Amino acid sequence: MTDSPSSVEIETAPDPEFAVILMHGLGADANDFVPLVPELRLADAPAVRFVFPNAREMAVTANNGYVMRAWYDILSFEGINRKVDEAGIEASVARVRELIAEQNARGIPSERIFIAGFSQGGAMTYHAGLTHPEKLAGLIVLSGYIPSKGLIDASFSEANRTTPIFAAHGTFDDVLDVRLGEDASEFAREQGCEVDWHAYPMAHTVCMEEVEALREWFGARLAASAR
Repeated sequence: MTDSPSSVEIETAPDPEFAVILMHGLGADANDFVPLVPELRLADAPAVRFVFPNAREMAVTANNGYVMRAWYDILSFEGINRKVDEAGIEASVARVRELIAEQNARGIPSERIFIAGFSQGGAMTYHAGLTHPEKLAGLIVLSGYIPSKGLIDASFSEANRTTPIFAAHGTFDDVLDVRLGEDASEFAREQGCEVDWHAYPMAHTVCMEEVEALREWFGARLAASAR
């Protein structure tokens, strides 16, 4: 494992053939989902490089201006409604594309790169993934939502219209209502994406049933892409 101010990296074996760029949630950091890697039990799968980037620190308006790591500012939220800083979203999308380009330069093509994230990182996954100009291996959205459908509509990528998506959400989530996750998955389906949707009786977190479902989905995607 390597750690830097900008990201944490874990490789499941030497010379990885695939990469996963996984973004943390609001107020968390790059280490938040590092424990997920051993839980996926990938010993018999092709080698994967997991990249956990850090969002930059900023004052989040809807959280009383507290400074925390965030992929974009949330201006307000009320129930299932969110008002977000769209320029901030685009800036973080540019960061994701830089990370993808870095993996390309290290020998992993875009079609073998997964974009993933939890909560606000999941929101970034939808936006960055559905607008990326090159085909991606898949998207993994954990308790996420779509922050701005209009922005995605304006730059939707035909290359990722059929990209497989694993999306999961808690039915007891009191931070991001499950309706946000349902609405996002339906939006992606309407664009032509293959969405594997899961709902679990949990709060704003991750449960073992979810990890098991993700392991099965991810393993199948790795096997299919490695052929």
